[in-house]
Amino acid sequence: MRQQAGTNLPKVGSYNQNVVLDAIRSSGTTSRVELAQRTGLTAQTISVIVRRLLADGLVREDGARPSAGPSGSGKPRTTLRVEPTAGYAVGLHFDPGWIDAVLVDLAGTVVAETRREIHHSVRPGQAVALMAKAVRKVVRDGGVPQRKMLGVGLACPGPIDQDLGLVLYPPRLAGWEQVPLGELLAQATGLPVTLDNDATAAAIGERWSGVAKNVGNFVYVYMGTGIGGGLFLSSQVFRGAYRNAAELGHITVAPAGPQCYCGNRGCLEAVACPDAMVADAHKLLADGGGGALAAAYERDPATVDHDAICAAADGDPLARSVVDRVAGYLSDVAVSVANMLDVELFVLGGPALGPVGEIYREAIDEALSVRPIARRVHKAPVSLSPAGSSAGAVGAASLVFHRAFAPQLTTLLSP
Repeated sequence: MRQQAGTNLPKVGSYNQNVVLDAIRSSGTTSRVELAQRTGLTAQTISVIVRRLLADGLVREDGARPSAGPSGSGKPRTTLRVEPTAGYAVGLHFDPGWIDAVLVDLAGTVVAETRREIHHSVRPGQAVALMAKAVRKVVRDGGVPQRKMLGVGLACPGPIDQDLGLVLYPPRLAGWEQVPLGELLAQATGLPVTLDNDATAAAIGERWSGVAKNVGNFVYVYMGTGIGGGLFLSSQVFRGAYRNAAELGHITVAPAGPQCYCGNRGCLEAVACPDAMVADAHKLLADGGGGALAAAYERDPATVDHDAICAAADGDPLARSVVDRVAGYLSDVAVSVANMLDVELFVLGGPALGPVGEIYREAIDEALSVRPIARRVHKAPVSLSPAGSSAGAVGAASLVFHRAFAPQLTTLLSP
């Protein structure tokens, strides 16, 4: 059995600094007195840390607010906020169908972005060249000096080996086997690269600057070419003993359903990903289903793709039945997760949500109101990610900030 690791004073100091920076970031604006209350650190420690953060240019003083004393008496409190221009990161989302790139400032604001569609047969060398070109473009478009670039975050399909920066046998990328994508991209851009799977990256982005920035326990349901999950517990990203946690797409929801590439049957991804929805709709249409999609299917079945199904769901009964079936599967998974982890929030995001995100959100919200065992104690709300289809890329950029500035227990306790 591995013993719990100890730590030392330099690590404690660095950790506390990140705790304070995180508190400033998540609050928007705050005072030194409020920081002491929120973090449990002494006023003297807060003063030392804030002085260091100001000197490093990571935060700035931003006016003053009245004291909380009687009738606002007392010396006004100087407020602090994160300095957005203190550093920038590029976020790359590599999917079998496209490459998204965004340039993001320290506050999480997108400064520049670009997207390029790619074919699923792209080879590693070609992909790295396209990614490097996208990095150069958004940095140039954003007008950011190289000295302020903190690095590149890369979100891509799993499974991956974070320690070695390897992409391991991604199921939708034929011929990719243990590709050192992080190292190759670092060589091509001259910037440090942080690699993670797209769902975890999206969750970290939500924690950094989205709807979950003040939430310590939440689940992110990521819907892209496949379906994945990201998980925060006690304000720490949870990866599991071997860093393969939160594979929500491979929870069985239809035991008699189709075979999944993972080897099981009826996984959420196998019945609810975009390709599965298209196959479902085509089967219904081939069996004589009517509605707005029928004429398009008769002319050219290829035009009835995922986008067309989602766009028609508001008025076409057949399209709506396909979307509702997926909403039911997502609700089953959400209830199971709520029973197991008792989280505070569910977040839905990713490029496959499109115009049907609210349908999914309402279905999950209703299920969480009536089905979890602890529903009378607490019901976790369900939110759509404000990052929309850029969730993977924004999350990828947040990987860089999270690694550098978030208070992480794994860093505090590492040898």
